[in-house]
Amino acid sequence: MKALTHGRFRGLDGHAALFDLATGPAAAPLASLRIAILERDIGRVTLRRPEGYRLDRGWAIAPDRMEPPFEGRPRDDISGFANPATTASEDGGIVTLAAAGLRARVRLDPFGIAWYRDGEDQPFLQDRPTQAYLLSRKTNALLHAMERHEDERHYGLGDKAGPLDRTGRRFSIDAVDPCGFDAELSDPLYKMLPFFIVDGARGAHGIFYDNLALGSVDLGCTIDNYHGLFRFYRAEDGDLDYYVLAGPTVSEVTRRFSWLTGGQAFAPRWTLGFAMTTMTIADAPDADARITGFIEDCRRHGIRCDSFHFGSGYTSIGNRRYVFNWNRDKFPDPAATMARLKASGMQPVTNIKPCLLDDHPRLSEAKARGILVADGGTGEPAVAQFWDGLGFHVDFTNPKGRQFWADGIRDALLAYGVTAVWSDNNEYEIWDEDAVCNGDGRPFPQTLARPAQALLMHKLAYETQAAQAPGKRPYTITRAGGAGIARYGQTWSGDNETAWKTLRYNLTQGLNMSLSGFYNIGHDVGGFHGPSPGPELLCRFVEFCALWPRMVMNSWKSSGIVNTPWMHASVLPQVRSVMELRHSLIPYLYTQMWRAALEDVPPVRPLLWDFASDAIAATVEDAFMLGPDLLVAPVLGEGATTREVYLPAHPGGWYDWHDGTPFEGGRTITVAAPLGRLPLFARAGSIVPIEDDRGLTAIVFGAPDRGGSGLVYIDDGETSDWRKTGRTIEFHLRRDDSGLVLDVSGAELSAPIRLRGVGVPNLRLAGTVE
Repeated sequence: MKALTHGRFRGLDGHAALFDLATGPAAAPLASLRIAILERDIGRVTLRRPEGYRLDRGWAIAPDRMEPPFEGRPRDDISGFANPATTASEDGGIVTLAAAGLRARVRLDPFGIAWYRDGEDQPFLQDRPTQAYLLSRKTNALLHAMERHEDERHYGLGDKAGPLDRTGRRFSIDAVDPCGFDAELSDPLYKMLPFFIVDGARGAHGIFYDNLALGSVDLGCTIDNYHGLFRFYRAEDGDLDYYVLAGPTVSEVTRRFSWLTGGQAFAPRWTLGFAMTTMTIADAPDADARITGFIEDCRRHGIRCDSFHFGSGYTSIGNRRYVFNWNRDKFPDPAATMARLKASGMQPVTNIKPCLLDDHPRLSEAKARGILVADGGTGEPAVAQFWDGLGFHVDFTNPKGRQFWADGIRDALLAYGVTAVWSDNNEYEIWDEDAVCNGDGRPFPQTLARPAQALLMHKLAYETQAAQAPGKRPYTITRAGGAGIARYGQTWSGDNETAWKTLRYNLTQGLNMSLSGFYNIGHDVGGFHGPSPGPELLCRFVEFCALWPRMVMNSWKSSGIVNTPWMHASVLPQVRSVMELRHSLIPYLYTQMWRAALEDVPPVRPLLWDFASDAIAATVEDAFMLGPDLLVAPVLGEGATTREVYLPAHPGGWYDWHDGTPFEGGRTITVAAPLGRLPLFARAGSIVPIEDDRGLTAIVFGAPDRGGSGLVYIDDGETSDWRKTGRTIEFHLRRDDSGLVLDVSGAELSAPIRLRGVGVPNLRLAGTVE
């Protein structure tokens, strides 16, 4: 690669500063570079080769929910941003670009950019002073290097494995199908997301590279004496187009990144219940009877299950799977099966995969319609290795491909009563270097945009379901993709391994997914792959997964044994108790999902989110916050019957959810944690809504001098018009001469709210629901 070390300022181009970059003062320019301030806390740097962009569009950027079309958003489109008035000045080889809230100080030789917030004299982000920008004229590779500081911690990058703090590691920007992955060490996993957050003495900031090609992010793994401390992003192809998010807190960076990429879809309320799936049931010759048996087992064991997710075995012919095909030997009447599930309170969800195997019944039709990713050298469909053999991927950048897929979802699934679809195995592992996407009539190499295929598959599922059921919010799931997939639905950590280590590192994996803008997430309960869990591990898995937005028990075991809540009778009462805890907290969890969709606030987040000034909280990697009020500390180790938990400093302290024991904040405590008792704590001053068969109860925890407050969001659970028709109930705790009074205001209720106080003497309910 060539190091672009010399810049020449060409002036303002609209609101952006434009530079030519070269290898030296007398060398011809090899690229142009634009620096723009899009918002008071968002900057952007775009590098362009003389021949133009490698890919002139993208699918990730959707500021303030501005939905990109299927054909992509033009890379130079700046609509949706405030684009504040900007000034530029040059003095002594330094160019300063400034707008309200943010400024960039650009050194021309050696070329580098330093970013400053208003009122600060030290940059929060600065390019490496030695060779910060490198570009290949032979392979289209590129590299951007930044200065790094010893005190900095790094978060993000989506579903990557390992600890919460990514510092010192290098990660692939790539996606594969890593069934049974090691949650500590495996890389890559399913998603391609070159976004990370840096937090240190200079506050927090984020960087997002809007490039969908293969690459890597190095967060201090590489040490080179010639350059000092640094981190870098490298791509094998594509364009250098990155966004700087100024923070200055981790929470502000995450929320702004969510805003930048379109936010989080608001799923129907029923999706927060427990769900069940396994490949084994749909693979079985008597699959329909097994589903009937599962419904009866739930009733017999007292397990509430809100949805059943079909593994792809319903599509089989022999031992292979063929999307949109129903195996009528297993399912003689699919509509009757769906009706039976719904009558039992379970919404049916079906798995779909984007690869047509080389003997798919509709392959000839797909080839004739030209809807498959093509081999640009031969014009034939590009061959890829898939799960059951060789196959060909549907091209979602092709309007005809999208129509084929939408017709399949509507006619083969939704028409039979399927409620939702689950897009799986969509990492698009097409390694043919000549593979070409249709690009809505403007073809481009598949290597430039693999995760875009998964995003568009997800988007299409969302829009097809929305069209089939107008007025209802769709529920869609995707395993793969990149920035932007959250705006259509849910994702999860993938095919995890049944192991104790998985609990610890699925936790940090999930927290980094949350910090990366993926808010509707969870983990396969019990572990998907590997040995069957014993009674203790099964129970701890249920506890661990119970308070994430997605709680789906999913497994495939070579033994044929299926993970079920009742697989170990010795812990069934404990498992049932934990699942009942989850269902009681659905009003609270639903409110947090509403806030995620409305305000870009993740329901699940690390302690550092809510307690940024607590230095110890920043280091906690074995617990998480669920919303602003609940601290969850699952047991992660084998044989443990107690749990050490750090409770951050907080006025009034914390209360044990189960027995109301008060604890001071700012210290580590040890609590009993027998099987079935998930360590859970409510902060003093919180008012948490729960529900049971009798209706809604507001639990008031503690009485700090500043009072307390709470909120619950209520709608019909599925309306698409939730921004207008939904209502909130607000709780406010105050003192009067006779004690503590809880005021309730907001939505009209069909039944009164019950009241319970924990550590609150002389509490009474006052006011009326207006």
